[in-house]
Amino acid sequence: MSILRKIGADYTPGRGTTFTVWAPEVEQVEVSLHTPNKKRLKLQREAFGYWTALAEDAGPGTRYMFTLNGEKERPDPASLFQPDDVHKASAVIDHSHFNWTDKNWKGLPLEQLIIYELHVGTFTEEGTFEAIIQKIPELKDLGITAIEIMPVAQFPGNRNWGYDGVYPFATQESYGGPEGLKKLVNACHEQEISVVLDVVYNHMGPEGNYLNDYGPYFTDKYHTPWGNALNFDDAHSDHVRNFFFQNALMWLRDFHIDALRLDAVHAIYDTGAKHFLQELREHVNQLEEQEGRNYILTAETDLSDVRLINPIEKGGYGLDAQWFDDYHHVIHTLVTGEQEGYYEDYGKPEQLKKALEHTFVYNGLYSEHRKKTLGTDATANPAQQFVVCSQNHDQVGNRMLGERLTQLVSFEMLKAVAGLVLLSPYVPMLFMGEEYGEENPFLYFVSHTDKDLVEAVRKGRKAEFAYFASKGEAPDPQSEETFNRSKLQRSYTSNEKQKQLREFYKQLIQLRKTAPALAKPDKPNMEVNLEEEKLVLHLIHKGAAPNLYCIFNISNQPQETALVNTTTAGGNWKPILNSADTAWGGGGTGNGEVLKAEASLSLPPASVLILEQQR
Repeated sequence: MSILRKIGADYTPGRGTTFTVWAPEVEQVEVSLHTPNKKRLKLQREAFGYWTALAEDAGPGTRYMFTLNGEKERPDPASLFQPDDVHKASAVIDHSHFNWTDKNWKGLPLEQLIIYELHVGTFTEEGTFEAIIQKIPELKDLGITAIEIMPVAQFPGNRNWGYDGVYPFATQESYGGPEGLKKLVNACHEQEISVVLDVVYNHMGPEGNYLNDYGPYFTDKYHTPWGNALNFDDAHSDHVRNFFFQNALMWLRDFHIDALRLDAVHAIYDTGAKHFLQELREHVNQLEEQEGRNYILTAETDLSDVRLINPIEKGGYGLDAQWFDDYHHVIHTLVTGEQEGYYEDYGKPEQLKKALEHTFVYNGLYSEHRKKTLGTDATANPAQQFVVCSQNHDQVGNRMLGERLTQLVSFEMLKAVAGLVLLSPYVPMLFMGEEYGEENPFLYFVSHTDKDLVEAVRKGRKAEFAYFASKGEAPDPQSEETFNRSKLQRSYTSNEKQKQLREFYKQLIQLRKTAPALAKPDKPNMEVNLEEEKLVLHLIHKGAAPNLYCIFNISNQPQETALVNTTTAGGNWKPILNSADTAWGGGGTGNGEVLKAEASLSLPPASVLILEQQR
């Protein structure tokens, strides 16, 4: 494991600020301090192209820029705060002064996470960390145990999904900066809610990205959808790796973040002996020992590869979990009928059974969409290693019109889909607003200042929809109206149907938290039967008594079925939750009586019925 080197502006009370920057191909580096007696300090060159200097009078709030070779004035690539914008001065901050009140908080284990993905700018009207704090009671009431925040690394302007960040260490100023994020994390921990932060280590945004002026942060060995890849295995790559290792450790150590979601790790190219992700895990393990607590690393990937999550001693990278897209794609295609683009590989009923029993649908199978064989076998991997959802920022926002599932399926089907996610053995994740059927779209938006870049983004979005048959004009990503249309309405307080849907989600979450059979759900503790023609799924959790029997009708027709004769047969089955009940906005149902094994029953269209075994 490599030895890490501090970078950026490191303030120590009573001593001043040490400035360190990696610029191996530069002949001279100075730091310009925007203090009352403005001055320039020459940095001393050290091994491997690091430059450093101590400024005793540079305290928190001091603005500064680096001057390279006496010509180019640039912000700090490891800036902790960009108070003005991505092109102007960086600012010194003091990580040591925040009054944390969470010293007894140790985080939650994976199997207890019920994740709520949110975008800071559109989750509230104000679009700030402070405003999210005001909504924590709502999330607590719903039963959420973790929020997952889309990237907050400083990006140009104040409207962006966050994947165009160019200062990985600087918390977005328009959201409330580093102080605002710490307040949010502290407030979540007070309510026993974990915080997952989405971080991007596979590319950098285009505007305000000055890394090339400092050194070989990128390599032309590999090409990504965003241009040259970040340099994780070429000449000088040790120091690029150091940059991102330090970033991950900062979020966990200095911001008390509980887990990192690593964006699109399939675009992190590294053919070296020790993959970047494995070494990241090792550095985080070391931090865990120092801090006396665990941190969770989750990857987003489209490769269906268990190497990411297998233990290091078994040749894996040792990450804790990964997003499991197959489950989303199977559900989405079955309930919407959509088959365009990557959805052409899905839509077969038997894939739902396979996703529950074996996890990856493509586990060494040929993918028609990708024109290649894809995936490994994840049957033996515990269910808690996979995060599932029916909606997320990508699957909603990468539609041309940003429609949520609310616009694509019936109200009754929304409840059935909620059951498929929250009653699966996997770690469930909701996308902000889905719990009450938010009707506003979640669109793609930016606020770049470079006109040529704005045009390139517009063209890129149009090209991206070549695969999809969505009709209509793509909303302008640069328009403020596109951003405002993506904000949550929170209309469930005045809309009866939305209130009922939210209450149904609450019941499902409560059941997941309290039912003994769901305390540690896993694939070996389940029986899965599927009536493919009828689209009726029988899912029985038998990890602990009493067993739970979940019956889903994900067709739009009423269906007749019978309880399957299972190894858990014996005793009777008592209905405890039925999506068709009038309490949840359903049409009412006759399925209230206790059922015997192999009993016949009628299922309304798009419904879920949950039974508890009576001994």
